[in-house]
Amino acid sequence: MLLVVLVGIATTVLCLLLQGVFLGYSLRGYVRLRLSRLGRPTKRHSIMLLSLVMTLMLIANIIQMAIWAGLFMAIGEFDDFEVALYHSGVNFVTLGYGDIVMSEHRRLLGALEGANGILMFGVSTATMTAALMDIFGAIKKHLEQQRP
Repeated sequence: MLLVVLVGIATTVLCLLLQGVFLGYSLRGYVRLRLSRLGRPTKRHSIMLLSLVMTLMLIANIIQMAIWAGLFMAIGEFDDFEVALYHSGVNFVTLGYGDIVMSEHRRLLGALEGANGILMFGVSTATMTAALMDIFGAIKKHLEQQRP
């Protein structure tokens, strides 16, 4: 069991690092695009900014699911990547269908992946919320400056 926990923790750390990379690129891109429009963001610009952030965060989460699926295949839990990825996705978003289960001595990996997924979706949500609040603040500031 200790080996399973260590492998799960190592995979979670890898996913945390990956999320950090995607978060860094997402925020860099956001700031770069945001600074290019110092005034009130247009609707198109706002949509582009939010879409960039959401897309990068989603890609990061999907890659993490694939990393877990690869681990499940590497340890012999699944022979088919599609099944492994489906199972990983169910774990990552904490659905817990139970239609596909891992062997008893490795099932703790599913719980660790679920914890990883909750954390990563929380980070993704916080990132998108920060972007929304920034855009809202810019629009609000612009409207306040137009008041007589």
